Amino acid sequence: VQLQASGGGLVQAGGSLRLSCAASGRTFNTYVMGWFRQAPGKEREFVATISRSGISTTYTDSVKGRFTISRDNAKNTVYLQMNSLKPEDTAVYYCAARQGWAPTTYAYDSWGQGTLVTVSS
Repeated sequence: VQLQASGGGLVQAGGSLRLSCAASGRTFNTYVMGWFRQAPGKEREFVATISRSGISTTYTDSVKGRFTISRDNAKNTVYLQMNSLKPEDTAVYYCAARQGWAPTTYAYDSWGQGTLVTVSS
């Protein structure tokens, strides 16, 4: 599956952004989807994941209560709604796809190109 992330930009602290990740192909609903991020000078970090049906989600502790992952299988798209953004959320955000449910794993089969989110203080 090929992934295309979009929706990044510059936002002030406390603001919101919604990231989108569009997938190619007709098998999107067979993939578990995830969002990761990589801040300058840091390693890539798990952010959130969502099951094939969208019923199950997992978040890293630092975004719980602020970020929401969702998916629309009819549109082959996964979203990351980010509220109450903080400067420490600044990073390149990547979407990814894998076949099996394994919360917090980094072993994904396909990765998008990334979209930059910058949160100013």
